[in-house]
Amino acid sequence: MHRLLSRWLTLLALPLAARTMQEVPMAFTLTSSAFTEGAPIPAKHTCDGADVSPPLAWSGTPSGAAAFALIMDDPDAPAGTWVHWVLYDLPARSSALAENVAKTEALKDGAVQGRNDFPRTGYGGPCPPPGKAHRYFFKLYALDAPLGLKPGATKRDVERAMQGHVLATAQLMGTYARRKR
Repeated sequence: MHRLLSRWLTLLALPLAARTMQEVPMAFTLTSSAFTEGAPIPAKHTCDGADVSPPLAWSGTPSGAAAFALIMDDPDAPAGTWVHWVLYDLPARSSALAENVAKTEALKDGAVQGRNDFPRTGYGGPCPPPGKAHRYFFKLYALDAPLGLKPGATKRDVERAMQGHVLATAQLMGTYARRKR
């Protein structure tokens, strides 16, 4: 609250011309029409359903972004963080991914998909053991250059290639639990 008030007072102190010329950067955000932050991911997007990727949309892309990378993982998996989706070299003109992204190495827009921990290409939905809900993090990275990795890269490959190229990160977290049988 204090920062907002301080910013408002600073803007009031500026001449009118300076106030209208200043740009307030928009936050880089990632959302889905299938679920909201912290909410359960619908079964349709899991191994208990059709196992299709959820629709995703983003806004507030930073200037200078030349490409995007997306990683989805589950830090609550029994064996350690489990990677569900690796996608990179999404064109900078992109602002969304439709539901049910093809599970192919290369997409029509030039984006490339890596291997998840199942190990398969493309999206592999939540599939935790029965019991407590797991958290699934969709992390979108705005990059200053495409990565140029071959199809099938791993999360580790993508993270290494992104070093020094990340302009901003947006994140969406959903949960999923399977019933005990």
